Amino acid sequence: MDVNLARTFLMVAETGSFIDAARKMNLTQSTVSARIKGLEDLLGRPLFERSRLGAELTSAGEQFRKHALALVRIWRHAQLDVGLSGKHRDHLSVGAPNVLWVGFLLRWVSWLRTNVPDIAVSAMGGLSAVHTQRLVEGTLDLAVLYRPVQLPGFTIEHLFDEEFVLVSSAKPGSRRARPDYVFIDWGIDFQQDHAAAYPELSSPALNLDLGAMGLDYVLSNEATGYFPRRMIKTHLARGRLRETKRARRFVYPVYVIYPESRDEEAYAPILDGLRQEAAKVT
Repeated sequence: MDVNLARTFLMVAETGSFIDAARKMNLTQSTVSARIKGLEDLLGRPLFERSRLGAELTSAGEQFRKHALALVRIWRHAQLDVGLSGKHRDHLSVGAPNVLWVGFLLRWVSWLRTNVPDIAVSAMGGLSAVHTQRLVEGTLDLAVLYRPVQLPGFTIEHLFDEEFVLVSSAKPGSRRARPDYVFIDWGIDFQQDHAAAYPELSSPALNLDLGAMGLDYVLSNEATGYFPRRMIKTHLARGRLRETKRARRFVYPVYVIYPESRDEEAYAPILDGLRQEAAKVT
C-alpha cells in the first residue's frame, strides 16, 4: 500500500476535516478525497463518517488508525536505515522511558560512540507500551523497560533493580513546618503503588509529569519527592538532599528486551556495553 494513503488518512483523522487536511498537506481537497476513497476501496470498509461538520472516524477507521501509524513508522525507519547505510556499518534503534535515559542509557550511548563508532544510533523516549509495539513492528532493535511484557520471539534480560526513594531538600532546622510534597509522575506502575501507599496524597498540591526535570524544582525549593536513587546519589552525598528513612521505597526491575533471532556478532558488544553500564548503577 502507498504510504501516502496512510499519511493522508492520519491527517484527516487528526484534523477531522478533508479541507484542513488538504491545507496542511499542501494538496487539493479532491486529491485528499481520492486518496481516502482509494484506501476505503482497498480495505472494503468506510473509514470516515462525512458530514457538514467534517469527517469522523468510523469503527473501522478507529481500528485502522493503529495500523496506519505502524505503516508510517516502518517506512520512516526504512528510510533512516537506507540513508545511513552508506556512512555506517549498521543502525541501532533503541527505546526506553525518559527516566532511564537520564544518568544511565545516555552513558551507554556515549560508550557505543567510543567503542563501536561505525554503528549509527537512534534513541527514543516515551511510553513503554509504544516501545513494545515498535519492537513487534520491527522499528526498534531493542528496548530497556520496567517490567516488560513477554513477547514471542524476544529475549528478556534483567539488568538491575531501580529503587525510588523519598528525598527532601529542606535544611535541618528549617522554619517551614513541612516542605511541599511534589508528586513526580514516574509511570503507571508508580502511580498505582504510590496511591496504595499514600491514599492521603491522592491530590497533591503540585503534580509534575516531567520526570527527571522535577529534580530541578526540588533542588530549588524546600520540597520532597520520589526519585530513582541512581539519579540523586551525588546530591545525597553532598548534603543537598536528605533521604526520608522511614518512607516507603518502590523497587522496579529494569530489563532489556531484544529479538531471539539476531546477528549475535553484531549484538554482542552492544549488549556487553549495556551490561557494563547497568553494573555501575547497582
